[in-house]
This record gives sequence, C-alpha cells and structure tokens, in this order.
Amino acid sequence: MGRWIAIIVLSVATIGAGVWGYKENQDKNAVLIQAENSYQRAFHDLTYNIDLLHDKIGSSLAMNSRKSLSPQLAEIWKISSEASTDVGQLPLTLLPFNKTEEFLYDIGEFAYRTAVRDLEKKPLSSDEVKLLEELHKKSGEIESELRKVQNVVLKDNLRWMDVELALATNDEVGDNTIVNGFKTVEKSMEGYEESVTQTGLDSSGPEKSYQQLQGKKINESQAKKAASQWLEKVSTDKLTVTKSGKGADVPTYTASFQDDGKNGYIDLTEKGGHPLTIMISREVGEPKISLHEASEKAKEYVKGLEISNLELVESNQYDKMGVFRFLYTKNDVRFFTDSIVVKVALDNGEVLGMSSRDYYDHHSDMELNDPEISLEEARDKVNPNVDIQENHLSVIENDVNEQVLCYEFLATMENTTYRIFINASNGQEEKVETLKKAEMKFNQEI
Repeated sequence: MGRWIAIIVLSVATIGAGVWGYKENQDKNAVLIQAENSYQRAFHDLTYNIDLLHDKIGSSLAMNSRKSLSPQLAEIWKISSEASTDVGQLPLTLLPFNKTEEFLYDIGEFAYRTAVRDLEKKPLSSDEVKLLEELHKKSGEIESELRKVQNVVLKDNLRWMDVELALATNDEVGDNTIVNGFKTVEKSMEGYEESVTQTGLDSSGPEKSYQQLQGKKINESQAKKAASQWLEKVSTDKLTVTKSGKGADVPTYTASFQDDGKNGYIDLTEKGGHPLTIMISREVGEPKISLHEASEKAKEYVKGLEISNLELVESNQYDKMGVFRFLYTKNDVRFFTDSIVVKVALDNGEVLGMSSRDYYDHHSDMELNDPEISLEEARDKVNPNVDIQENHLSVIENDVNEQVLCYEFLATMENTTYRIFINASNGQEEKVETLKKAEMKFNQEI
C-alpha cells in the first residue's frame, strides 16, 4: 500500500514539475516575443522616419516661400527627434553608433534654430543651404543602407533577439546581418564631421562652456585648502578629495565631508580653483535672524569670489532658509546668464549652499549693441493688463541659446509677479517668468 502511495506522490510531483516548467517556458517565451516585437517596431519606425526625413529635407531645398519653410523645418525637427527615440529603443548599446546619433542631433538642432527665427528678416544663408544639401545627401545614404537591412530582415525573417545575443557575446560566427548593416550605416558617416564643420555646424552638440576661467591649475592639496576655506568650519583633515573623470564639461575637484550631524561637498574648478557648487546639509533650527541680516551674510560670502559688479536682485525666504540671487552687471545692464545663488540658514546665518555655475559657464567680456527700440516702444509691447513696477536693461539666453539684450519689466497682476523680457532690437516678447516661491536646487551634477 505504501509503495502505491509513493508512486502516486512521485507521479503527481513529476506532473506538477512538468506543468510548472511548461508554464515558466511559456512566460519566458511571452517576454521574448514582446521584446522582439518592440525591437521590430522600433527598427521599422526608424527606417520609415529616415525615409520621411530625407524627403522633407529635399522638399525644403526646393521651397521658395519662407512662410512655408518655417513649418517644414519644424516638421524636420520633430521627425529627427522621433528617429533618435527609435535608435534609443534598439539593442545597439554595444555597437558604436554615435556618429549617426550625432547626425540626427545635428539635423534637429539646425532645424529648430532655423524654424524659430524670423526667416523674412534673416533668410537662409548660402552656408546654411550647403548644410541642408549635405544633410539631405547623408540622410539619403542612411535611408539606402537601412532599406537594404530591412529587406533582408523581412526576407529571411531575422530576429533582433539574435542581434542582442551576438552583441553581448561578441559573436563573429553567427548571422550578424543586422549588425553588419548598422556598421555600414555608421561607416557611411565618415567624413561627415569635417563637411558640417566647413558649413558652420558643430556636430559635437552644445557649445563648449567654461571658456573664460581665469587662473592657474591647482593640485589636490591646494583644492583641499581652498575647500576648507569655502566650507568655513571644516578642517582639511576631515575632507576627502576626488578629481573628475574624463569627459566632464570642466575638470574639477570635489571635496566632501561628514562630521557631527553635518555633511556636504564643494566642486572646485581645476583651473583657478573657482567654487562651482557648495552644498551643506544639516538640521536647521527656528529662524533667529531676519532675511535682511541673512542677505548681508550672503553679500559678504560672495565677496570671496572676487567678482566685481555683482548685484543682489532677489531675496526669498523658504521655510528656515534665505535664498539670494546675484547677477553680474555692466554699464547698468543685468546679465541673467551670469547668476550666482546663495542659500543661508536663518537660525545662525551660516551659508549652506552656493551655485555659481551659470556665472562661470556663461561669463565673457562680450560687447553689447545699443538698443534699437526705445523704452517706451518696448513698454507698448507688454500686456496692458499688468502693472509695471520697474524696468532694467538685461541680457538673457533665448530658446535657441543665444544671448540677447532685452528690456526687463517687473510687473504684477492679481497678486502674481512676472518678469517680462522684450527684445531690445526687434520688440519681440522673448520670455515671461512667473516669480514662484520654489526651492532653489544646488545639487547639479557635472
């Protein structure tokens, strides 16, 4: 009897294991099918978008109406963005594909910058037309290569999961038709960087920053000493210093500490030892000093930067903190691009944060043109429903990362304060900011 019971138990266990294994295999296959479908969709969408991109760029070259060209360029920007998204959804992380991605970035960047400007007043230059012709040519080459890959994928029913496996295992023996096709696409981009540089577009992405840093390079010991001074009461023996790795937008030293319920860090530039970001975290007690007293602490603190012509333009209290914004000024012009923010604890006046990245990133001795419209003309461009409190001349960075001279109006409407910027050259409304009571951020990464 016991023997039969054992046989039944073993049979049930075997069947159960088989059912469990079958179900697990089914679940695994379902996940693989879902991933494969996602890859296939992204690949065919990419091929379609590159086709469309090539056609749209070609159409823009044939256009004679500037009124039609702006929306066409906006469409090119949208398609290039979608194509970049498609690339990001493919398993190509182990395959060098950066030149093609830079190409898509360049198309979007150029199309956006051109679409938002007034093409009636500033039509395409001969260099920009040459650039469009080069982008059209290269998009045609990518289109051709992707079509070849697509034909083989459909004809031979190739799977993207095999591509992912081949890249992960560096398989040179298996059928890597898709991989080889994408390598051909990347190879077709050789010579592209040189050609676009000649036509005025930097394919490396955003313009290099921190070009105006002054001073000699500092070593780790000097960085630790400077950090101790900026962090005030922290001694050098409690600081840990690390240097930024390759590829950082600016070489820096980061000094950090943790001591007696307090921790923090400071980023210092290797060139000149300038503090970019300071952040100290501790429990802040109930306010014992006024916002005005805290602003005086902030003014004294920024003197250590040895930057002339800094003006305090904003003072705000957020809970137990005072946050103060300083701007570089020159000839009564306020540079919003060159800003410094300081955070002060209201319990004892200790500076717990500073961000001067914007200043060191943007500051230059650029010469400004005189305004082409008067203050009264600029005032007429402001919404008549707001009550203007004060005005200044200011420099801001617009939507296409250009520094522009503006008339700045501080205005109120229904208990809300706005900062309105009117272009001092053409009278266009460049930007409207709502002055919100929101915590400033000091923990930006390099």
